[in-house]
Formats: sequence, C-alpha cells, structure tokens
Amino acid sequence: MSLDPNRRAAVLGAKLGALVAERWGMPGEGVEVVTSTFTGGASQRRGDAGWVLLDGRPERGLGPALAWARQQDVSELHVVVDAGSGVLARRALAFRRPPTIWQVEGRTLARAEPAPLPAPISPTAEAERAGEPLRAQGVEVVVEHGEIFGEVRGLEVARVVVDEHGARLEVGVGRHDREAFAMLHGDLPPAAALAKVIETVARHRQPGAPSHPLNRLASERWLRARLIADPAPVGAVELWAVESPVPRASVKEAAPAAALGRLPDGHRVVVVCSTGIDLDLVPAAADTRLAWAPEAHLVVAVPERDAHPVTRSLAEALVDPAEVVTLSGDWQA
Repeated sequence: MSLDPNRRAAVLGAKLGALVAERWGMPGEGVEVVTSTFTGGASQRRGDAGWVLLDGRPERGLGPALAWARQQDVSELHVVVDAGSGVLARRALAFRRPPTIWQVEGRTLARAEPAPLPAPISPTAEAERAGEPLRAQGVEVVVEHGEIFGEVRGLEVARVVVDEHGARLEVGVGRHDREAFAMLHGDLPPAAALAKVIETVARHRQPGAPSHPLNRLASERWLRARLIADPAPVGAVELWAVESPVPRASVKEAAPAAALGRLPDGHRVVVVCSTGIDLDLVPAAADTRLAWAPEAHLVVAVPERDAHPVTRSLAEALVDPAEVVTLSGDWQA
C-alpha cells in the first residue's frame, strides 16, 4: 500500500536524518540543522553542507539536487539514493564541483562508483525489414536503445515490436494506442493504417493548431525535429537524432531529446532539446555528450520562455560549459 504524500515525505525525511547521523554523527553545538521536503525526496542542511535523498526515478534527480544546493547556498553536496547511484556518479563528474553520490546499503552509506555508459544496441535485420514501411511513408525514422519507431514532428506514430512471434510494425501513439488501433482497424493494410495515423497526427501537430494531446506530447522531440530540418538556429550545418543514455519510460514522459551533428568548421556538436522547465536537463545533456562525442561543443536548446536562470547556471558549472540557445515563440513553424 502506498503512503499519502505527506506521510511519505515524513518517512523520507526521517530516513535521511538517520543515514546522515550514522555517517557524519550528530551536528556540533550551534550548527543549525534544517530537514525539509524535496520534490522527489527529502533534504537536510547543516551550515554549508547539504544532503538530498532522491526517491522515485533517481537517475533524473541530479539536476534538482544541484538546483536545491544553489538555492540553499550549499557548497558541499551529498546525494543519497537507494538505486541508480552509478548513473548519478557518472553524471556528477561532468561538473567542476561534483557532488558526492552515496548508495544506501541497509542503514549505512557507501560511496558510489560511476557506471559505464550503456553499450549501443543495434536492431536485428528482421526488425529493419519490418520498419521499411516507415521510410516508404516518409516519416522520421528513429532508432533508440535497439528499437525502431517512426515519428511525425517528434511524436511516435508507429514502432517495430519484436517478440516471440517475430518482428512486426504496430501503428499508434504509444503502446496503449497501438493496441486500441489494432482492435479497431485490424482489417486495414499496414500502409493504409500508417497513413491514417500520420494524417491525424500531422493535422494536429502544426503551428496554430488548437490544443490537443497530439500536440502537447513530446514537444521536446518536436523541437529536435525542427532543428534537424533547419539546424541553423544552433549554429550547425547538419544534425541527426541520437538516443540519450537513459531511455524514456514511455511516450508520455517528457525527457531531453538529443541530436549529433557538425558545425561549419567541421567540429562535432551535440544538441539536447527540452521544453518547459527541466531541472535535470543539463546533467542529461552532459551525459549525452559523453556518450556520443566527449570533445564536442554542447548546445542546450530551449524555447525562449523556458530559458530558466538555473539552466544557464548549471550549463556554466560544467567542466566543459554548455551553450544555451533559445528559440523564439514560433519555433514550431
């Protein structure tokens, strides 16, 4: 049974306090201790040292922890997790003043070691053949973590599914939509089914269209598609989509969308797109550069309205700082 949010926050705060006391002892006389809730966990501050316990999806929690530390004027940050500490330890090293990442082991803490980057996964030949209709229909074909799917302006409209029955193309926006579409339109030939979904998504996913789930989902990937079509706003001459080291949980999850490309002088550039305020954007972007081209220039691309000061601050705090590029309100054009 899940706890209500207030009760869970209290439990996480008590857990963090016990772990900190076990490792660092009780605070000295006169040292102020502030334990508080933290979005996605709990936090504690003693003077200029701070601790954050991450809950939920900890691999997406480094940016929020760093933002909290800056807000609290904490110079010594410790990040505590039950799982996923290796990914955080790897990402932390991208910053000039990296926080220390700790793994919970029972009632004690162990310093986390950076996890290696995941090895690339290539689709099978059978999956490639199943995905050929995507190219025939002219959609954006994307390969991430070994899976092939087609997108229309950044929104998934079909995916190659591989299981014990082989590889096949399923049409729809996300798994549940694919299942519903198959039930309602299972008699349609694959090419006609794909064309039907493409037409529907394209109608909604254009500038000035009324608000609709089809133009609210995956807006960061729409921004990436826009820059791949015209990379000039980020100073590149060519861009193509690449995967991020940490995969999205689903088509509904907002997560930075990455591209790799070339600058006019021939040097490589990694562009990571986001919309809205994503506090973990910069750590995710730095991790993506490490995966694809550690020597590349890193660009974080966001709509003008979403260029939050914390994004610029974290971009400047990297060992190799990132450039924040903003796009005007009509970036979907």
